[in-house]
Amino acid sequence: MNTTTDTVPGAGPRDSAADPAQSRKAFMAGLASTFGWALDLFDLFILLYVAPIIGRLFFPSDKPTLSLAAVYASFAVALLVRPLGSAVFGAYADKHGRKRALMISMVGVGLSTAAFGLLPTIHQAGVIAPIVFLVLRIVQGLFVGGIVASTHTIGTESIAPRHRGLMSGLVGSGGAGMGALMASIVYFALSYVFPGDRFDQIGWRVMFFSGLISTVFGLVMYRLLDETPSFKKIQAERARQKDGAARQASPLKTLFAGEYRNVLLVNLLITFGGGATYYITAGYLPTLLKLVANVPHESSALILMISSVGTIVGALAFGALSDVIGRKKTFYALGVFCLVLLPYLFLLIAKPASLLQITMIASAIALLGGAIIAPVMIFLNERFPAKMRASGTGLSWNIGFAVGGMMPTVVSLLSGSPQDIPHVLAITSALLAVVYLVGAKVSPETQGQFD
Repeated sequence: MNTTTDTVPGAGPRDSAADPAQSRKAFMAGLASTFGWALDLFDLFILLYVAPIIGRLFFPSDKPTLSLAAVYASFAVALLVRPLGSAVFGAYADKHGRKRALMISMVGVGLSTAAFGLLPTIHQAGVIAPIVFLVLRIVQGLFVGGIVASTHTIGTESIAPRHRGLMSGLVGSGGAGMGALMASIVYFALSYVFPGDRFDQIGWRVMFFSGLISTVFGLVMYRLLDETPSFKKIQAERARQKDGAARQASPLKTLFAGEYRNVLLVNLLITFGGGATYYITAGYLPTLLKLVANVPHESSALILMISSVGTIVGALAFGALSDVIGRKKTFYALGVFCLVLLPYLFLLIAKPASLLQITMIASAIALLGGAIIAPVMIFLNERFPAKMRASGTGLSWNIGFAVGGMMPTVVSLLSGSPQDIPHVLAITSALLAVVYLVGAKVSPETQGQFD
Protein backbone atom coordinates (compact mmCIF):
# COMPACT_ATOMS: atom_id res chain seq x y z
CA MET A 1 0.00 0.00 0.00
CA ASN A 2 1.05 3.59 -0.54
CA THR A 3 2.14 5.05 2.80
CA THR A 4 3.83 8.23 1.72
CA THR A 5 3.23 11.54 3.40
CA ASP A 6 0.72 14.09 2.21
CA THR A 7 3.03 16.49 0.45
CA VAL A 8 3.62 17.52 -3.13
CA PRO A 9 7.32 18.15 -3.76
CA GLY A 10 7.82 21.73 -4.85
CA ALA A 11 4.15 22.59 -4.46
CA GLY A 12 3.13 22.39 -0.81
CA PRO A 13 0.25 24.49 0.44
CA ARG A 14 2.51 27.23 1.79
CA ASP A 15 4.75 27.22 -1.28
CA SER A 16 1.75 27.55 -3.56
CA ALA A 17 0.36 30.49 -1.60
CA ALA A 18 3.73 32.27 -1.38
CA ASP A 19 4.80 31.81 -5.01
CA PRO A 20 2.52 33.49 -7.58
CA ALA A 21 4.21 31.56 -10.40
CA GLN A 22 3.48 28.26 -8.65
CA SER A 23 -0.11 29.35 -8.06
CA ARG A 24 -0.53 30.08 -11.76
CA LYS A 25 0.87 26.66 -12.63
CA ALA A 26 -1.57 25.02 -10.22
CA PHE A 27 -4.43 27.01 -11.74
CA MET A 28 -3.47 25.95 -15.28
CA ALA A 29 -3.19 22.33 -14.15
CA GLY A 30 -6.66 22.48 -12.57
CA LEU A 31 -8.02 24.13 -15.72
CA ALA A 32 -6.47 21.49 -17.97
CA SER A 33 -7.78 18.63 -15.83
CA THR A 34 -11.29 20.02 -15.42
CA PHE A 35 -11.96 21.25 -18.92
CA GLY A 36 -10.02 18.41 -20.51
CA TRP A 37 -12.35 15.93 -18.81
CA ALA A 38 -15.35 18.22 -19.43
CA LEU A 39 -14.67 18.28 -23.16
CA ASP A 40 -14.17 14.54 -23.16
CA LEU A 41 -17.58 14.04 -21.51
CA PHE A 42 -19.00 16.67 -23.86
CA ASP A 43 -17.98 14.44 -26.78
CA LEU A 44 -19.53 11.39 -25.10
CA PHE A 45 -22.75 13.15 -24.09
CA ILE A 46 -23.37 14.22 -27.67
CA LEU A 47 -24.25 10.61 -28.46
CA LEU A 48 -26.51 10.30 -25.41
CA TYR A 49 -28.42 13.45 -26.33
CA VAL A 50 -29.17 12.22 -29.86
CA ALA A 51 -29.50 8.53 -28.92
CA PRO A 52 -33.12 8.13 -30.18
CA ILE A 53 -32.13 9.70 -33.53
CA ILE A 54 -29.00 7.57 -33.89
CA GLY A 55 -31.12 4.52 -33.08
CA ARG A 56 -33.47 5.23 -35.99
CA LEU A 57 -30.71 6.13 -38.46
CA PHE A 58 -28.15 3.42 -37.67
CA PHE A 59 -29.94 0.70 -35.65
CA PRO A 60 -33.61 0.75 -36.76
CA SER A 61 -36.06 -1.61 -35.08
CA ASP A 62 -39.81 -2.06 -34.74
CA LYS A 63 -39.31 -1.82 -30.97
CA PRO A 64 -38.03 1.58 -29.73
CA THR A 65 -36.37 0.08 -26.66
CA LEU A 66 -34.38 -2.40 -28.78
CA SER A 67 -33.17 0.37 -31.07
CA LEU A 68 -32.23 2.40 -28.01
CA ALA A 69 -30.45 -0.59 -26.49
CA ALA A 70 -28.34 -0.88 -29.64
CA VAL A 71 -27.25 2.76 -29.31
CA TYR A 72 -26.34 2.28 -25.66
CA ALA A 73 -24.51 -0.90 -26.62
CA SER A 74 -22.39 1.19 -29.00
CA PHE A 75 -21.77 3.53 -26.08
CA ALA A 76 -20.71 0.55 -23.95
CA VAL A 77 -18.35 -0.67 -26.69
CA ALA A 78 -16.33 2.54 -26.38
CA LEU A 79 -16.28 2.14 -22.61
CA LEU A 80 -15.02 -1.45 -22.85
CA VAL A 81 -11.94 -0.42 -24.85
CA ARG A 82 -11.17 2.50 -22.54
CA PRO A 83 -9.04 0.32 -20.19
CA LEU A 84 -6.82 -0.56 -23.16
CA GLY A 85 -6.45 3.13 -24.01
CA SER A 86 -5.75 3.87 -20.37
CA ALA A 87 -3.10 1.14 -20.22
CA VAL A 88 -1.32 2.52 -23.28
CA PHE A 89 -1.59 6.23 -22.49
CA GLY A 90 -1.29 5.73 -18.73
CA ALA A 91 2.05 3.97 -19.16
CA TYR A 92 3.05 6.73 -21.58
CA ALA A 93 2.07 9.42 -19.05
CA ASP A 94 4.01 7.71 -16.26
CA LYS A 95 7.12 7.51 -18.46
CA HIS A 96 6.98 10.63 -20.64
CA GLY A 97 4.71 13.09 -18.83
CA ARG A 98 1.08 13.93 -18.19
CA LYS A 99 0.75 16.83 -20.61
CA ARG A 100 1.97 14.92 -23.66
CA ALA A 101 -0.53 12.15 -22.98
CA LEU A 102 -3.28 14.76 -22.55
CA MET A 103 -2.52 16.48 -25.87
CA ILE A 104 -2.40 13.28 -27.95
CA SER A 105 -5.57 11.92 -26.37
CA MET A 106 -7.61 15.10 -26.76
CA VAL A 107 -6.65 15.58 -30.39
CA GLY A 108 -7.67 11.98 -31.07
CA VAL A 109 -11.00 12.26 -29.27
CA GLY A 110 -11.91 15.48 -31.06
CA LEU A 111 -11.14 14.14 -34.53
CA SER A 112 -12.91 10.82 -33.99
CA THR A 113 -16.00 12.58 -32.58
CA ALA A 114 -16.24 14.95 -35.55
CA ALA A 115 -15.97 11.97 -37.91
CA PHE A 116 -19.37 10.70 -36.70
CA GLY A 117 -20.98 13.70 -38.36
CA LEU A 118 -19.69 12.53 -41.75
CA LEU A 119 -21.08 8.98 -41.58
CA PRO A 120 -23.78 7.76 -44.00
CA THR A 121 -26.88 6.28 -42.36
CA ILE A 122 -28.10 2.70 -42.79
CA HIS A 123 -30.66 3.94 -45.35
CA GLN A 124 -27.82 5.47 -47.40
CA ALA A 125 -25.07 2.83 -47.10
CA GLY A 126 -26.75 -0.30 -45.76
CA VAL A 127 -25.19 -2.53 -43.11
CA ILE A 128 -21.76 -0.90 -43.51
CA ALA A 129 -23.11 2.21 -41.74
CA PRO A 130 -23.56 0.69 -38.25
CA ILE A 131 -20.29 -1.24 -38.64
CA VAL A 132 -18.29 1.94 -39.34
CA PHE A 133 -20.18 3.65 -36.52
CA LEU A 134 -19.02 0.96 -34.07
CA VAL A 135 -15.42 1.09 -35.36
CA LEU A 136 -15.34 4.83 -34.73
CA ARG A 137 -16.73 4.28 -31.24
CA ILE A 138 -13.82 1.92 -30.53
CA VAL A 139 -11.28 4.48 -31.77
CA GLN A 140 -12.92 7.19 -29.68
CA GLY A 141 -12.91 4.95 -26.61
CA LEU A 142 -9.18 4.29 -26.89
CA PHE A 143 -8.41 8.00 -26.83
CA VAL A 144 -10.89 8.62 -24.00
CA GLY A 145 -8.99 6.09 -21.90
CA GLY A 146 -5.88 8.18 -22.44
CA ILE A 147 -7.61 11.35 -21.32
CA VAL A 148 -8.56 9.73 -18.01
CA ALA A 149 -4.93 8.77 -17.34
CA SER A 150 -3.80 12.39 -17.74
CA THR A 151 -6.68 14.60 -16.56
CA HIS A 152 -7.20 12.52 -13.41
CA THR A 153 -3.63 13.10 -12.23
CA ILE A 154 -2.59 16.56 -13.46
CA GLY A 155 -4.91 18.55 -11.20
CA THR A 156 -4.45 16.64 -7.95
CA GLU A 157 -0.67 16.44 -8.35
CA SER A 158 -0.45 20.22 -8.72
CA ILE A 159 -2.75 21.52 -5.99
CA ALA A 160 -2.30 21.92 -2.22
CA PRO A 161 -3.13 18.76 -0.20
CA ARG A 162 -6.04 20.34 1.68
CA HIS A 163 -7.97 20.90 -1.58
CA ARG A 164 -7.38 17.57 -3.31
CA GLY A 165 -10.84 16.21 -2.53
CA LEU A 166 -12.40 19.37 -3.92
CA MET A 167 -10.24 19.04 -7.04
CA SER A 168 -11.34 15.43 -7.35
CA GLY A 169 -14.98 16.47 -7.33
CA LEU A 170 -14.30 19.37 -9.67
CA VAL A 171 -12.56 17.19 -12.25
CA GLY A 172 -14.17 13.77 -11.84
CA SER A 173 -17.85 14.68 -11.80
CA GLY A 174 -17.80 18.48 -11.92
CA GLY A 175 -16.00 18.20 -15.25
CA ALA A 176 -18.60 15.65 -16.31
CA GLY A 177 -21.37 18.08 -15.32
CA MET A 178 -19.67 20.85 -17.28
CA GLY A 179 -19.37 18.55 -20.27
CA ALA A 180 -23.06 17.70 -20.01
CA LEU A 181 -23.88 21.40 -19.65
CA MET A 182 -21.90 22.26 -22.78
CA ALA A 183 -23.59 19.45 -24.69
CA SER A 184 -26.97 20.70 -23.43
CA ILE A 185 -26.22 24.24 -24.61
CA VAL A 186 -25.18 22.99 -28.05
CA TYR A 187 -28.25 20.75 -28.16
CA PHE A 188 -30.49 23.66 -27.15
CA ALA A 189 -28.98 26.03 -29.73
CA LEU A 190 -29.11 23.51 -32.56
CA SER A 191 -32.71 22.59 -31.70
CA TYR A 192 -33.61 26.17 -32.64
CA VAL A 193 -31.29 26.43 -35.63
CA PHE A 194 -32.58 23.09 -36.97
CA PRO A 195 -36.17 22.81 -35.67
CA GLY A 196 -38.29 19.67 -35.90
CA ASP A 197 -37.34 17.19 -38.60
CA ARG A 198 -34.37 19.29 -39.71
CA PHE A 199 -32.58 18.38 -36.48
CA ASP A 200 -33.07 14.69 -37.29
CA GLN A 201 -31.61 15.33 -40.75
CA ILE A 202 -28.78 17.83 -40.16
CA GLY A 203 -28.64 19.02 -36.53
CA TRP A 204 -27.25 15.77 -35.11
CA ARG A 205 -24.35 15.93 -37.55
CA VAL A 206 -23.44 19.45 -36.48
CA MET A 207 -23.46 18.31 -32.85
CA PHE A 208 -20.74 15.77 -33.62
CA PHE A 209 -18.71 18.37 -35.56
CA SER A 210 -18.56 20.48 -32.39
CA GLY A 211 -16.30 17.78 -30.94
CA LEU A 212 -13.39 19.50 -32.71
CA ILE A 213 -13.31 21.88 -29.72
CA SER A 214 -11.48 19.10 -27.85
CA THR A 215 -8.77 18.96 -30.49
CA VAL A 216 -8.15 22.70 -30.30
CA PHE A 217 -8.11 22.63 -26.49
CA GLY A 218 -5.58 19.79 -26.41
CA LEU A 219 -3.18 21.65 -28.70
CA VAL A 220 -3.50 24.90 -26.72
CA MET A 221 -3.02 23.20 -23.34
CA TYR A 222 0.12 21.46 -24.54
CA ARG A 223 1.70 24.87 -25.17
CA LEU A 224 0.53 26.47 -21.91
CA LEU A 225 0.68 23.62 -19.40
CA ASP A 226 3.66 22.76 -17.21
CA GLU A 227 4.44 19.24 -16.00
CA THR A 228 3.27 18.35 -12.49
CA PRO A 229 5.63 18.58 -9.47
CA SER A 230 5.21 14.83 -8.83
CA PHE A 231 6.30 13.90 -12.33
CA LYS A 232 9.22 16.35 -12.18
CA LYS A 233 10.35 14.59 -9.02
CA ILE A 234 10.19 11.23 -10.82
CA GLN A 235 12.29 12.67 -13.67
CA ALA A 236 14.87 13.97 -11.22
CA GLU A 237 15.10 10.60 -9.44
CA ARG A 238 15.53 8.79 -12.74
CA ALA A 239 18.28 11.19 -13.76
CA ARG A 240 20.14 10.54 -10.49
CA GLN A 241 20.04 6.78 -10.89
CA LYS A 242 22.59 5.23 -13.18
CA ASP A 243 20.94 2.87 -15.65
CA GLY A 244 17.60 3.76 -14.04
CA ALA A 245 15.68 3.19 -17.24
CA ALA A 246 17.01 -0.35 -17.52
CA ARG A 247 16.20 -1.26 -13.92
CA GLN A 248 12.81 0.37 -13.58
CA ALA A 249 9.86 -1.99 -13.91
CA SER A 250 7.00 -1.12 -16.23
CA PRO A 251 4.12 0.64 -14.39
CA LEU A 252 1.70 -1.90 -15.89
CA LYS A 253 3.81 -4.85 -14.79
CA THR A 254 3.96 -3.45 -11.26
CA LEU A 255 0.22 -2.77 -11.26
CA PHE A 256 -0.74 -6.34 -12.10
CA ALA A 257 1.74 -7.94 -9.70
CA GLY A 258 1.77 -8.36 -5.93
CA GLU A 259 -0.15 -6.05 -3.63
CA TYR A 260 -1.27 -3.63 -6.34
CA ARG A 261 -3.25 -6.33 -8.11
CA ASN A 262 -5.39 -6.63 -4.97
CA VAL A 263 -5.58 -2.84 -4.69
CA LEU A 264 -6.93 -2.73 -8.26
CA LEU A 265 -9.56 -5.38 -7.56
CA VAL A 266 -10.87 -3.57 -4.47
CA ASN A 267 -10.92 -0.27 -6.35
CA LEU A 268 -13.27 -1.78 -8.92
CA LEU A 269 -16.09 -2.11 -6.38
CA ILE A 270 -16.08 1.65 -5.92
CA THR A 271 -15.53 2.54 -9.57
CA PHE A 272 -18.14 0.08 -10.85
CA GLY A 273 -20.76 1.03 -8.26
CA GLY A 274 -20.16 4.74 -8.72
CA GLY A 275 -19.69 4.63 -12.49
CA ALA A 276 -22.78 2.53 -13.15
CA THR A 277 -24.85 4.82 -10.92
CA TYR A 278 -23.55 7.84 -12.80
CA TYR A 279 -24.48 6.35 -16.17
CA ILE A 280 -28.04 5.44 -15.14
CA THR A 281 -28.57 8.89 -13.62
CA ALA A 282 -26.89 11.75 -15.46
CA GLY A 283 -26.15 9.55 -18.47
CA TYR A 284 -29.65 8.09 -18.83
CA LEU A 285 -31.44 11.34 -18.03
CA PRO A 286 -31.88 12.47 -21.68
CA THR A 287 -33.69 9.19 -22.41
CA LEU A 288 -35.85 9.50 -19.29
CA LEU A 289 -36.97 12.97 -20.35
CA LYS A 290 -37.74 11.93 -23.92
CA LEU A 291 -39.27 8.46 -23.58
CA VAL A 292 -40.70 8.48 -20.04
CA ALA A 293 -41.58 12.10 -19.24
CA ASN A 294 -42.33 12.91 -22.94
CA VAL A 295 -40.59 16.29 -22.81
CA PRO A 296 -40.01 17.96 -26.24
CA HIS A 297 -36.53 18.78 -27.61
CA GLU A 298 -36.32 22.43 -26.54
CA SER A 299 -37.68 21.91 -23.01
CA SER A 300 -35.57 18.79 -22.58
CA ALA A 301 -32.43 20.74 -23.46
CA LEU A 302 -33.25 23.40 -20.86
CA ILE A 303 -33.91 20.79 -18.17
CA LEU A 304 -30.63 19.06 -19.01
CA MET A 305 -28.78 22.37 -18.70
CA ILE A 306 -30.23 22.96 -15.24
CA SER A 307 -29.61 19.36 -14.23
CA SER A 308 -25.96 19.68 -15.26
CA VAL A 309 -25.61 22.47 -12.73
CA GLY A 310 -26.98 20.03 -10.16
CA THR A 311 -24.27 17.54 -11.13
CA ILE A 312 -21.60 20.20 -10.58
CA VAL A 313 -23.05 21.22 -7.22
CA GLY A 314 -23.11 17.62 -6.01
CA ALA A 315 -19.54 17.10 -7.23
CA LEU A 316 -18.10 20.12 -5.45
CA ALA A 317 -20.04 19.57 -2.23
CA PHE A 318 -19.09 15.93 -1.73
CA GLY A 319 -15.57 16.32 -3.09
CA ALA A 320 -14.97 19.03 -0.48
CA LEU A 321 -16.71 16.94 2.19
CA SER A 322 -14.15 14.17 1.63
CA ASP A 323 -11.43 16.68 2.58
CA VAL A 324 -13.21 17.25 5.89
CA ILE A 325 -14.41 13.81 7.01
CA GLY A 326 -12.26 11.53 4.82
CA ARG A 327 -12.89 9.46 1.70
CA LYS A 328 -14.32 6.38 3.42
CA LYS A 329 -17.02 8.19 5.44
CA THR A 330 -18.00 10.17 2.34
CA PHE A 331 -18.43 6.90 0.42
CA TYR A 332 -20.69 5.58 3.18
CA ALA A 333 -22.85 8.72 3.16
CA LEU A 334 -23.22 8.70 -0.63
CA GLY A 335 -24.07 5.00 -0.74
CA VAL A 336 -26.86 5.46 1.78
CA PHE A 337 -28.24 8.54 0.01
CA CYS A 338 -28.39 6.70 -3.32
CA LEU A 339 -29.88 3.58 -1.75
CA VAL A 340 -32.74 5.56 -0.19
CA LEU A 341 -33.38 8.42 -2.64
CA LEU A 342 -32.61 7.24 -6.17
CA PRO A 343 -35.30 4.52 -6.45
CA TYR A 344 -37.90 7.00 -5.23
CA LEU A 345 -36.79 9.68 -7.72
CA PHE A 346 -36.84 7.26 -10.67
CA LEU A 347 -40.41 6.22 -9.87
CA LEU A 348 -41.44 9.82 -9.29
CA ILE A 349 -40.31 11.10 -12.69
CA ALA A 350 -42.70 8.65 -14.40
CA LYS A 351 -45.76 10.26 -12.82
CA PRO A 352 -47.62 13.14 -14.51
CA ALA A 353 -46.04 16.41 -13.47
CA SER A 354 -45.39 20.00 -14.54
CA LEU A 355 -42.16 21.01 -16.26
CA LEU A 356 -41.03 22.63 -13.00
CA GLN A 357 -41.55 19.40 -11.06
CA ILE A 358 -39.78 17.35 -13.74
CA THR A 359 -36.88 19.81 -13.65
CA MET A 360 -36.56 19.48 -9.86
CA ILE A 361 -36.65 15.66 -10.01
CA ALA A 362 -34.15 15.56 -12.88
CA SER A 363 -31.82 17.95 -11.05
CA ALA A 364 -31.94 15.79 -7.90
CA ILE A 365 -31.12 12.67 -9.94
CA ALA A 366 -28.22 14.46 -11.65
CA LEU A 367 -26.94 15.84 -8.33
CA LEU A 368 -26.68 12.32 -6.86
CA GLY A 369 -25.06 11.06 -10.06
CA GLY A 370 -22.36 13.72 -9.81
CA ALA A 371 -21.92 13.34 -6.07
CA ILE A 372 -21.36 9.59 -6.02
CA ILE A 373 -18.20 9.79 -8.15
CA ALA A 374 -16.86 13.04 -6.65
CA PRO A 375 -14.35 11.47 -4.19
CA VAL A 376 -13.45 8.53 -6.44
CA MET A 377 -10.66 10.22 -8.40
CA ILE A 378 -8.63 11.37 -5.38
CA PHE A 379 -9.25 8.02 -3.67
CA LEU A 380 -7.65 6.28 -6.67
CA ASN A 381 -4.78 8.81 -6.78
CA GLU A 382 -4.03 8.10 -3.14
CA ARG A 383 -3.96 4.36 -3.73
CA PHE A 384 -0.90 4.53 -6.00
CA PRO A 385 2.56 6.12 -5.85
CA ALA A 386 3.42 8.82 -8.39
CA LYS A 387 5.52 6.48 -10.57
CA MET A 388 2.43 4.44 -11.46
CA ARG A 389 -0.40 6.83 -10.57
CA ALA A 390 -1.57 7.56 -14.11
CA SER A 391 -1.65 3.85 -14.99
CA GLY A 392 -3.26 2.77 -11.71
CA THR A 393 -5.85 5.53 -11.60
CA GLY A 394 -6.65 5.25 -15.29
CA LEU A 395 -7.14 1.49 -15.26
CA SER A 396 -9.07 1.43 -11.97
CA TRP A 397 -11.38 4.15 -13.25
CA ASN A 398 -11.83 2.85 -16.78
CA ILE A 399 -12.35 -0.82 -15.98
CA GLY A 400 -15.01 0.01 -13.37
CA PHE A 401 -16.69 2.59 -15.57
CA ALA A 402 -16.49 0.30 -18.62
CA VAL A 403 -18.46 -2.40 -16.84
CA GLY A 404 -20.73 0.21 -15.26
CA GLY A 405 -21.31 1.77 -18.66
CA MET A 406 -23.17 -1.35 -19.76
CA MET A 407 -25.95 -0.63 -17.26
CA PRO A 408 -27.96 1.67 -19.57
CA THR A 409 -27.95 -1.13 -22.16
CA VAL A 410 -29.05 -3.66 -19.54
CA VAL A 411 -31.81 -1.34 -18.33
CA SER A 412 -33.07 -0.82 -21.88
CA LEU A 413 -33.06 -4.57 -22.61
CA LEU A 414 -34.86 -5.42 -19.36
CA SER A 415 -37.53 -2.82 -20.06
CA GLY A 416 -40.28 -4.22 -22.26
CA SER A 417 -41.56 -0.71 -22.98
CA PRO A 418 -40.65 2.89 -22.03
CA GLN A 419 -43.16 2.65 -19.17
CA ASP A 420 -41.08 -0.12 -17.57
CA ILE A 421 -37.83 1.89 -17.54
CA PRO A 422 -38.39 3.74 -14.20
CA HIS A 423 -39.08 0.50 -12.30
CA VAL A 424 -36.01 -1.21 -13.75
CA LEU A 425 -33.91 1.86 -12.90
CA ALA A 426 -35.23 1.89 -9.32
CA ILE A 427 -34.20 -1.72 -8.70
CA THR A 428 -30.86 -1.31 -10.48
CA SER A 429 -29.92 1.84 -8.54
CA ALA A 430 -30.60 0.11 -5.20
CA LEU A 431 -28.40 -2.86 -6.14
CA LEU A 432 -25.59 -0.58 -7.30
CA ALA A 433 -25.74 1.38 -4.03
CA VAL A 434 -25.18 -1.89 -2.16
CA VAL A 435 -22.10 -2.67 -4.30
CA TYR A 436 -20.77 0.83 -3.62
CA LEU A 437 -21.27 0.41 0.13
CA VAL A 438 -19.47 -2.93 0.08
CA GLY A 439 -16.58 -1.22 -1.71
CA ALA A 440 -16.53 1.47 0.99
CA LYS A 441 -16.46 -1.22 3.68
CA VAL A 442 -13.46 -3.13 2.30
CA SER A 443 -11.47 -0.05 1.21
CA PRO A 444 -9.00 1.67 3.55
CA GLU A 445 -9.06 5.36 4.42
CA THR A 446 -6.59 6.92 1.96
CA GLN A 447 -6.66 10.60 2.92
CA GLY A 448 -3.10 11.75 3.59
CA GLN A 449 -1.43 9.07 1.45
CA PHE A 450 -0.01 10.95 -1.53
CA ASP A 451 3.55 11.44 -2.76
